[in-house]
Amino acid sequence: MTVDAAMALDPAAQRGLTFAKTNCAQCHSIDPAGPSPLSVAPPFRDLHKRYPVEDLEESFAEGIRTGHPSMPEFHLEPNQIVDFIAFLKTLE
Repeated sequence: MTVDAAMALDPAAQRGLTFAKTNCAQCHSIDPAGPSPLSVAPPFRDLHKRYPVEDLEESFAEGIRTGHPSMPEFHLEPNQIVDFIAFLKTLE
């Protein structure tokens, strides 16, 4: 994401982007284009093609778990969930 694009994000989406950069970008593509650093990790821009990203709120609150052993489990606070979903929606 370019600096200009990041500056255009609303505050919640900007906080969500910061969370994604810190916790997710090592494996997932968090950009509008380009592959994920870890090939089995889906790019975040494709998540909305699988399901409405709003539907992820409960999963984020309960803790994200996957069958992939290298993915850490995350428990997000309610305000983090709102911010992260706001960021994901910018990639739709």
